[in-house]
Amino acid sequence: MHRFATPALILALALSPAFAAPFTPAGDAEVVERLPATTNDPSVRRVESLRKQLAARPFDVDLRLEVARRYFDLAMAQGDPRYVGYASAAIAPLEKAAPDNAAYWLVRGVLQQYSHDFNGALASLKRAGELDPQSPEPPAWRAAIDMVQAKYADALAECAKLAAVAHPLHAQGCTAYAQANTGQLRPAYDALTKALAESRDAPAGLKLWVRTRLAEMAIRLQRTDEAERHFKEALALGITDQFLLGAYADFLLARKRPQEAIALLKDWERSDILLLRLALAGKAADDARAKGWASQLRERFDDAAKRGDTLHEQEAARFELDVQGNAARALEFAVRNYATQKEARDAEMLMRAALAANQPKAADPALAWLQSNGYEDPALVALAAQLAGAKK
Repeated sequence: MHRFATPALILALALSPAFAAPFTPAGDAEVVERLPATTNDPSVRRVESLRKQLAARPFDVDLRLEVARRYFDLAMAQGDPRYVGYASAAIAPLEKAAPDNAAYWLVRGVLQQYSHDFNGALASLKRAGELDPQSPEPPAWRAAIDMVQAKYADALAECAKLAAVAHPLHAQGCTAYAQANTGQLRPAYDALTKALAESRDAPAGLKLWVRTRLAEMAIRLQRTDEAERHFKEALALGITDQFLLGAYADFLLARKRPQEAIALLKDWERSDILLLRLALAGKAADDARAKGWASQLRERFDDAAKRGDTLHEQEAARFELDVQGNAARALEFAVRNYATQKEARDAEMLMRAALAANQPKAADPALAWLQSNGYEDPALVALAAQLAGAKK
């Protein structure tokens, strides 16, 4: 069976793939929209073929789960939340039909975390792990959720479970990811670098995830050349991965190389998170397309607000602050986002918005997180110093 949620995706959920909430069609036969620009994608053709088979065999549990898995993988790769809706529709009939099916609880948990139902997701993934203790995916996803919520001890406990059931590089990456957030950045980077060098047989998706994490760690260690090498070697693996593209685009933007970011993302307007980077790069480069990209984002945010969608407020805060120049609005989003998500990028967004809005105390939760966990990042330390100065 196709393996769900490759390691390149697991633990990368912090970069949620889109602003819009997933739409769940009423049934397998409902065609909501023919998605453009993907007709030549073999992954799309394969899942469409499976969907047609499912329409003819609606009681095939394995096929139903396979369709859901592939739709979710497409959502992660291409940034279109509609695929998540299709995945949810595919497993909906299984809630009562497959109560002891580990794969069902795994898919259910992954879809719940996408919607930020973290408690529900943890419970579903726990059930999946109980039913299939040899599967690495339940502890990997649980670790990812713990990381997003800054529950590092819990994450490390899940990483320890991986050691017995996953590729050694996967377990090492999980552990290093948590350690790098808790005052052990340099040893975590060195250990993961060594593990990668010793894992020539590792799947490409796992190598991509590790390279991306190493790049992020190298940035924090101020090893810029090493960071860029990791990014480029990850890209050279030839796997479509939004998280990698977004992270490398941010790297280029931070180094005032917006033209390169535009070239990297020129075909990714359909992905909301990458369209945000295009808008940022276009503004920085004074590109003629910048206003159009910003307008598209504005429309997507407005549509999300009308639906009551609050899933991606960190990105909304960045859009308001860095594209629209609305610090007060950015702070509103950043405060709400930090109430549920506490990764470094969430903390940075809250700190920047608080500074820009001249409300330094609003960043106190992020400052407490930074200090209590010993998170190492010169950029965040500098922001903390600015906030301390602004309070005087």
